[in-house]
Amino acid sequence: MSTPTDQVPASYGEIIARQLKVRPNQVDATIHLLDEGNTVPFISRYRKEMTGTLDDEQVRIIADELVRLRGLDERRATILASIEEQGKLTDELRQAIHTAGTLTALEDLYAPYKPKRRTRASIAREKGLEGLASHILKQTLTRRTLEDIVRESYLSEQVPTIEEALQGGRDIVAETISDHTAVRQATREKALKFALLTAEKVADAVDEKRLYESYYAFECRVDRLQPHQILALNRGEKEGMLKVHVQINEGDWRSAVESNFEADILSPFVDELILAENDAAERLLLPAIERDVRRELGEKADGHAINVFATNLRALLSVPPLTGRVTLGIDPGFRTGSKVAVVDATGKLLDTATIYPHEPKNDWVGALTALEDMVNRHHVTLITIGNGTASRETEKLVAELTRGVESVKYLIVNEAGASVYSASALARQEFPELDVTIRGAVSIARRAQDPLAELVKIDPKSIGVGLYQHDVNQAALSHALDGVVESVVNNVGVDVNTASPALLTHVAGVGPKLATSLVAYRDEHGAFRSRTELRQVSGLGPKAFEQAAGFLRIRAGTDALDSSAIHPESYPVARLVLEQAGLSTASSIKERKPALEALLAQTPLEKLSLELNCGVPTLKDIFEQLVRPGRDPRADTPTPILRSDILKAEDLAPGMTLKGTVRNVVDFGAFVDIGVKHDGLLHKSQIPFGTVLKVGDIIELEILKIEPERNRISLGWA
Repeated sequence: MSTPTDQVPASYGEIIARQLKVRPNQVDATIHLLDEGNTVPFISRYRKEMTGTLDDEQVRIIADELVRLRGLDERRATILASIEEQGKLTDELRQAIHTAGTLTALEDLYAPYKPKRRTRASIAREKGLEGLASHILKQTLTRRTLEDIVRESYLSEQVPTIEEALQGGRDIVAETISDHTAVRQATREKALKFALLTAEKVADAVDEKRLYESYYAFECRVDRLQPHQILALNRGEKEGMLKVHVQINEGDWRSAVESNFEADILSPFVDELILAENDAAERLLLPAIERDVRRELGEKADGHAINVFATNLRALLSVPPLTGRVTLGIDPGFRTGSKVAVVDATGKLLDTATIYPHEPKNDWVGALTALEDMVNRHHVTLITIGNGTASRETEKLVAELTRGVESVKYLIVNEAGASVYSASALARQEFPELDVTIRGAVSIARRAQDPLAELVKIDPKSIGVGLYQHDVNQAALSHALDGVVESVVNNVGVDVNTASPALLTHVAGVGPKLATSLVAYRDEHGAFRSRTELRQVSGLGPKAFEQAAGFLRIRAGTDALDSSAIHPESYPVARLVLEQAGLSTASSIKERKPALEALLAQTPLEKLSLELNCGVPTLKDIFEQLVRPGRDPRADTPTPILRSDILKAEDLAPGMTLKGTVRNVVDFGAFVDIGVKHDGLLHKSQIPFGTVLKVGDIIELEILKIEPERNRISLGWA
């Protein structure tokens, strides 16, 4: 006889294909590639013919769903074994367990058979009251009185009275009703649609900042709750500020119970069943369903919040680098001073200082002099200011310095996570002699030069572009954010001769240990001259080379193709393309474009793919890379707004239009940096229908309303 694990894997492709709206054979091919140990970036980039051009996000969903479905099957097998061991596995139950599509459905089926701690029902069974419970459940019809039946068959030393016997019988019935699969499913289904979630302030709780004021007397139908409300309620409850409860309509649970356990007014056991039904609902069923509803709401809100964080993180990591600039970074502060670091165009540290322009020292002139000296000595063209404490006060200082100086601009950058990096083992290894506070200034300087290369050194959860990120499932959040970092790093590609171990770690097939080995080899033997040389690195075997090679770029090496995203396995095809176009790998970019366009005009891509025995998607990618080798996809996004003078809050007025940078996207809109102390809010009602904003977007805005006393600026779409 076939087992469920024999049957179910064949349907993985169909299950996931329905979810993604793709063909099952695409999913089956992807599963096969994943099972062979291939990474998501490698599959989506270099196995397009096999997957039918599924993108990175689709392949990642397949990978995650595969883990979920296999976990579901493991649980399915455990449940089947447990029920079979009890001798209670019927063909009907086996079939139901085989076809259950969710963990909740499986656990509903298992509930009546799941070994339990000692309960009132199990104690009643030990006392021999199972038969009495059976009479109540079946609503046995008899002319004998209830008391006579109990007295004759169910009284004993352990059960001395009729009332104790009836109570025990009702306990068994109540548990049976609560564990009934159909009752649970129907009640839960109704609760998720029509139940009311209520919240109230805990009487003696002190909510000093009145963070949860909106929820002091709150009620909402559960199907209308917004994710941010669920997260706020959960946090308020966790912090002891709120009491949260789910009220399930009596009609909803009673109809579910009575349709499966019908009372018969002609039976002497009718009143016992009604009492047991009420007890089952109040003591067992409704608390369990409330937990289910809260869990499902929490998972839904977590999923939404994680998606918001992941989307914002992807956009932040995709902000284009400001290359070729000597940069001075300032980590602002009051009492302990503002830390300053200068890095060259490659991010190498040149100089450090501490200035005290603000209280208590107020050495404004000294700070200006020190900055001016560093700018002149190192030919600084960009100043970056962290957006934390004393940020806007420091901006005034920098604006005074750069005012009228065309060659120097400044930029306020998000400093979230800079302190985390400063105290990390990675920062200590990179700057062992540097004070922890100065390391933060280095990070702030480098964030403008290459946000991706710098931000990968920090735990994504510390970057601060999320919604309630500390309240959601941390394992799920880490998994999603790690996936985003991996996706962006491999989409951009990494220069293996300049990348830090932190950046190399995220390259497909590399990981922390191999990243360290790559840097150690580079330090010992000098810059890599070719991708082939990567094979000399200890631990970088054939599989790791296959996964990583296309994402590791080598500039000015022995083979020009090594600077592109073309995989070494496709070099023969790439060289044939160049040959047919009358070119070579040494041909300039200017020469390549017209020659390759002429080749395609003469021989369509589909025909050429047959001649070269290469799939159309791969050939198309080869052409794109030959025209623009190693192109950075971040170049397609707008560069940050660079400023030379400060905009004061008092300069703002309703109706004014100006440009701003999106700093965070949340459920109710977007926070936008418009160059004053506080970010303005662009409410979702002001965003044109169909417009999707991302962190880092530069947009035209109109000032709608200014509330100085609340530090609020309302923005509209210009």
